Parts: sequence; C-alpha cells; structure tokens
Amino acid sequence: MTAQLPLWAANIAVFDTETTGIDTSEARIVSATIALLGPGGEVVERYDWLLDPGVEIPEAAARVHGITTDVARASGIAAAVGVQQIVAQLLEMIERGFPIVAYNAPYDLTLLAAEAERHGIALPGEISPVLDPLILDKQLDRYRKGKRTLEAVTAHHGVALGTAHDAGDDAIASGRVLQVLARKYADVLPDDLDRLHSAQVEWAAAQAANFQDYMRRARDPQFVADGRWPIRRG
Repeated sequence: MTAQLPLWAANIAVFDTETTGIDTSEARIVSATIALLGPGGEVVERYDWLLDPGVEIPEAAARVHGITTDVARASGIAAAVGVQQIVAQLLEMIERGFPIVAYNAPYDLTLLAAEAERHGIALPGEISPVLDPLILDKQLDRYRKGKRTLEAVTAHHGVALGTAHDAGDDAIASGRVLQVLARKYADVLPDDLDRLHSAQVEWAAAQAANFQDYMRRARDPQFVADGRWPIRRG
C-alpha cells in the first residue's frame, strides 16, 4: 500500500451527464460537465453545458437533477450544438493525454454515442483510455457490503460529493474517488493507462457475469447483465 499518487492519475478529465431518463438509447442529455483535475483533486479547467434536449423532461427526471423542461428551453443551447461541443471537448482531453473518468462509464458514454448518432456527429467507435471508479471499487474491494452508488462510494472513501445529481459535482467527486483508489491500490493496479483500460474491460465482463449468475439463482432465471465496457453499442 502506498499514499503516493501514480502518474497516470495525476491529471484526469472527469465527465458526467444528467439526462431525461435511464434508457441510453432513448434518453437525452440535459446537462453535462467535463473538468480537468490536478494531482490534489483541484479543478484546473471546467466546461459546463445546459441543453434543450428537444423533448419533454419527465417530472421524475426533473426531480432528480432539478432541471425542468421550461428551464431547459429557456436557458439551454440546442441539443445538436451541445452534443457537438461535448464530443469535441472529450476528444480534445484524450488528445492532450488525459484519461476520461466516468462513474459507471457505460451509461454516460453509451448515451453520448446515441446522442452523437442522433445528431449526425462523428464519435470514434472506441473511447480510450477510460477510468471507471465503479468498476475499480468493485474489483479492488469486492467483498465490501452495501451499495455502490456514487453517494455511497464517496461516503465510504471520505470524498465530499456536494450536490448529488449535479453533473459538475458528480463528475468532480468521481475523479476524486478515482484518485483515492489510485493511491490506495497503486501497488496492485497496472501502471500504464492502456493496460488499465484493458483490465477494466475484463473486470467489467466478469462482474456482470457474477451478477447475472446471482440474479438467475435468486430472482429471475432469464436475467441478462450486459458486461460490455466502456461503451455498449448495438
């Protein structure tokens, strides 16, 4: 165990979205944040978006993130413009050498891919390197009891969350959790971003398979867990 932050976690680009729903093929982005964090978890750069998704924001979703249809229409930019800017900023961060950190990456990145396709915006088939604190936390502390929501995991690791379900606060908290994990488990994690990305692909598949086995034994013999990571296409 070591308290030293590995170089691969020293500068990270964090990403989160708030949306109209949970189905990544149908949901639309309402707000998003991409921020660059430094070695101390400090915000070095930050980019925020409020989008008019072009559809009604369900009341249930608005209760979660606080953004109503009226607010989005009055103050948000056009969805196609916002999605284009988000994609461009995400790819720029990767081009600059920063890994993308997203908590439960398949949700945000799959949704972004669907939005990009919806608006005719080019997005690479593979986004890499990605770091997913949810996958890492499950892998590195697999027998810990309790929930693995962002709220629960930030509390466990002593990271302040701020306002839950705010894209900016969630993204920044996710990055700080990642840095806590990187410090704590530096001696067991790959020290190369490409190898760490590949390891998470394998870990995500194994975690999904284990969850599927449990659900089929305990609740639903037909249950299927999708283990594709970090983007689920098709």
